[in-house]
Amino acid sequence: MKLLFICSRNQWRSLTAEKIFDEIHGYEVRSAGTEEGARIKVTAGLIGWSDMIFVMEKKHSRRLRDKFAYAIENKRLICLDIPDDYRFMDEELIEILKSSVSEYIEMPES
Repeated sequence: MKLLFICSRNQWRSLTAEKIFDEIHGYEVRSAGTEEGARIKVTAGLIGWSDMIFVMEKKHSRRLRDKFAYAIENKRLICLDIPDDYRFMDEELIEILKSSVSEYIEMPES
């Protein structure tokens, strides 16, 4: 299964998610950002590649719907409601991501 994680600038939240979930067998994971200055900017190609899209905030869902309505039409789009309060690989962010995403994908036993 191909998972795409999206935040604003693809520096902290979505990049952390990519790093932690890419280590799980059976998942291919990428991340991107919605803003102009994003490290990796979300594209229709990335959306097309993905099976499931996780956004950090509602504004990211709106941006995807505004810019890529045709591409996300048949995609599973999930908002995790994680505010931009964390740095890359922040321990609390990792726990929140694991807890939130585990509702949607199978996670290995810890």
